[in-house]
Amino acid sequence: MAERRLHGLQRVLGTNALFSTAYGNVGSSIYYALGLVASFALGLTPVVFIITGFIFFLTAATYAEATAMYPEAGGSSSFARRAFNEFTSFFAAWAQMLNYVITIAISAFFVPHYLGSLFWEPLRSSPGDIVFGVCVIAVLCAVNVRGVEESAGVNIGLAAVDFATQLLLVLVGALLVLSPQTLVDNVSLGVAPEWKDFLIAIPIGMIAYTGIETISNMAEEAKDQSTTIPAAIKRVVVAVFAIYAALPVVALSALPVYQDETTGEYVTKLGLPEDEGGFSGDPILGVVKQIDLGIFQAAGELYVGLLAATILFIAANAGIIGVSRLVYSMGLHRQMPDRMRELHPRYGTPWLGILLFGAIACIMLIPGEAKFLGNMYAFGAMLSFTIAHISVVKLRMSQPDVERPYRGPGNLTIRGREYPLFALVGGLGTGLAFVVVAALHLVVAVAGLAWLALGVGVYVVFRRRQGLDLTTTFKVAIPRPVVDHEAEYESVLVALDARSYSPGAVAMAKKVAARRRRGIHVLVTITVPASSPIDAEQPDQELAAQAIIEQAKLQGGRRVSGHVEKVRAGQAGRRIVEEARTMRARAIVMPLPPRGHSGTVFGKTIETVLGERPCRVIIHTDQGQSPVAIPVPPRRKRA
Repeated sequence: MAERRLHGLQRVLGTNALFSTAYGNVGSSIYYALGLVASFALGLTPVVFIITGFIFFLTAATYAEATAMYPEAGGSSSFARRAFNEFTSFFAAWAQMLNYVITIAISAFFVPHYLGSLFWEPLRSSPGDIVFGVCVIAVLCAVNVRGVEESAGVNIGLAAVDFATQLLLVLVGALLVLSPQTLVDNVSLGVAPEWKDFLIAIPIGMIAYTGIETISNMAEEAKDQSTTIPAAIKRVVVAVFAIYAALPVVALSALPVYQDETTGEYVTKLGLPEDEGGFSGDPILGVVKQIDLGIFQAAGELYVGLLAATILFIAANAGIIGVSRLVYSMGLHRQMPDRMRELHPRYGTPWLGILLFGAIACIMLIPGEAKFLGNMYAFGAMLSFTIAHISVVKLRMSQPDVERPYRGPGNLTIRGREYPLFALVGGLGTGLAFVVVAALHLVVAVAGLAWLALGVGVYVVFRRRQGLDLTTTFKVAIPRPVVDHEAEYESVLVALDARSYSPGAVAMAKKVAARRRRGIHVLVTITVPASSPIDAEQPDQELAAQAIIEQAKLQGGRRVSGHVEKVRAGQAGRRIVEEARTMRARAIVMPLPPRGHSGTVFGKTIETVLGERPCRVIIHTDQGQSPVAIPVPPRRKRA
């Protein structure tokens, strides 16, 4: 029971929250991936997105099976650790780190292009776009060091708006500009595009699926992981494939392929830079500009441009959050120096890792080469995805009897052993894409191999200095609070915030419990910034929380027990409700926040608890007012 308390109640993210967060990352990449792919694939751009969509489907199945099997943060790094050893895990994690860094850089780079199309033309070209992009990264790094708070409601809302806008654009475009004949005329096999460019476009097209690691990295915060994780991944696959298969068709109808009179080359304005009259920097806005919306034209362009800039800004922030969590996870597994995972003494975030990899993202952005960034992402992503596929195949062979809550589609049984066809085919696809991008782009291959060599060098030197071998897993032990559990008498739950102690709330709980001859359990919540892992060490806050529990025990006597829970901003309410249901509490006692503090965690929490209360709720104030008791609604009453 104690173990469930320490770990189980951290799982409050449902399918909708996981889907919205993942789609917010994956769906953002269409705002730049469309132009990058079109610059190579020309009229076959829709075909490229269908091919990469199929590879994405296979990769998503791999991540769904492995994450449901081992619901822990790390993605391909975690899978490789379970299937092989720590060195392979590091290799996958370091490839993931490259993906995050590129995601930060490329998202920040395209923000000024969309804004420049609306407000100030110099932002669409160098050096305006570079300076603005670096400033975006610097601001986001500072915000994440300070500790950013994510809201599940905001994520869901933005994901819904983003998806609805993209779907509306497809529908309007299909009515106004879609032309099957134009789509046919756009293609001249072997000429427009050349086969080499078509092959290059496939791994680049995988950049459209930036963020598949997101759900895996949030696995520890999900509830009912065996069902919510696969369900969320399936939703992402369906939504993304629907948009990415349809939107390029509309785009190439609005901006068809033509032969340049000066160079004789075949081009589309989707893939041409702004200084040549194209829209490679803001392809979705370029499509809107080619659709005659009548009186809604100006408003439509403004809306899409601002939405794209906002989504890309959030995607860059998600990349930094991914970096911070991955840095912390790698530090815990002794894959990089301890300094990288050290938390800021005041803000509780891995500040040095955030600043270091944020600086690397700025360096990669400075040349202003979007195609280079796209190819570098393809290099890291294809390597990371391939390791994930191979790991799932290895786990099927080495651990056939381990429970798998979800199995990917397409399995082949040979001599009594089941092989995952989705992982085999997916691994072949991502592996070939990795070879293509490395073989056809020497600069990318050199830069990618240099990145891997740097990481391996640091890993080897660090492990040797620590007296550790390269393949054995060594995880830093994090002390967890001890749960004083008295299940026999628990009936009243007191919910407190680590920032303050409420003697009045404890007194009220003692009074209520005395009448019912039941025990009192104190739940103290600590808010963890989104830029830190949920299990990040928070020594000052944890000491304060334990002190609150000790104060409650002194005031309430031996019948008081308590424990500490780490939560994300806005999630405390559901944790309290789940705890009350688990301990079959007859009442929840909560202190009323002082006026003017509605932005604190309990300002939002009280509304959640009241809306989902499984029992009587008593809101106590230390300001001389009588407590307010809200009974359980009849529909929620338990026997």
